[in-house]
Amino acid sequence: MPALALLGLLPGAAGAAERPPFDEGKLSFSVRFRDETVPYRVFFTTAMPGEPLRVSVLGRGTDYDVAAPAGRLRRLEPLAWEWRAPDTARLVPLTLTRASTGETMTLNVFVLVPLGRVRNGALNGYRIGAYPTVALRGLDIYRPPRGLMEVTPENQDTWVSPHFQLRQFLCKQAGGWPKYVVLRERLLRKLEYLLAEVNRAGHRADTFFVMSGYRTPYYNAAIKNVKYSRHQWGGAADIFIDESPRDGVMDDLNGDGRIDVEDAGVLYDLVDRQQGKKEFEPFIGGLGRYRTTASHGPFIHVDARGFRARWGH
Repeated sequence: MPALALLGLLPGAAGAAERPPFDEGKLSFSVRFRDETVPYRVFFTTAMPGEPLRVSVLGRGTDYDVAAPAGRLRRLEPLAWEWRAPDTARLVPLTLTRASTGETMTLNVFVLVPLGRVRNGALNGYRIGAYPTVALRGLDIYRPPRGLMEVTPENQDTWVSPHFQLRQFLCKQAGGWPKYVVLRERLLRKLEYLLAEVNRAGHRADTFFVMSGYRTPYYNAAIKNVKYSRHQWGGAADIFIDESPRDGVMDDLNGDGRIDVEDAGVLYDLVDRQQGKKEFEPFIGGLGRYRTTASHGPFIHVDARGFRARWGH
């Protein structure tokens, strides 16, 4: 699936009428880790150095196995394993296979750099800044992250879900390698869910254009954004559909010959209509609509904060 999704991103790819039907990238079973249950052929998660991660299968049969190129892996039950992360930051792909169907699930685990290694607001020369010391309204989602994903030229193209790559969520600030990111699994699950809904609604898209994903506290302050922006915790994305043509601007979704806030409204309304659906309950969060300015075209903001928030409608 990643190869197919990447093909759709390449210049000169076949037009929408010639492209194969949208593939959600789902398996015949789901994989459970921490508070996430994912049915996808590829996904990601994070772990602190030396931390154990329990991975289990939800599905029929018992013919599953897991392999890991690093760390320590042991089977706990017929459908559950414990993997212990290495002691240093790196990317470790866990591969889960089902013998009877030949299906493979890759769980890309990023071993984190502890946040405590940030010195004077920087890590290996990359500006991070400082997270707020007081959590907004005492909520855990606004406490500093445990660690940061280290991004290099070699791992920036890693698939973090069937239709999104790590590089799409990098902070827009200047700086060399390595770069650092915070990214939440729930956000990627929400984006995959919404992308499938967009395609069901007739807007053929292989991914969303992520105009803004992660923002370091340093960058967030530099652009004078709100102190508790969810972008700093890797739980928000500013997105639009950019397929026809691929030009870095929202498509004309309502077909009126203009690119404006009404096109963002098409996306906004599609997301808002998911409210109340049982399958959407894990993805409740913020939703905002934004107009064109001198620096950007129209877009919407989505996040997975766990409670409803709306603006710009």
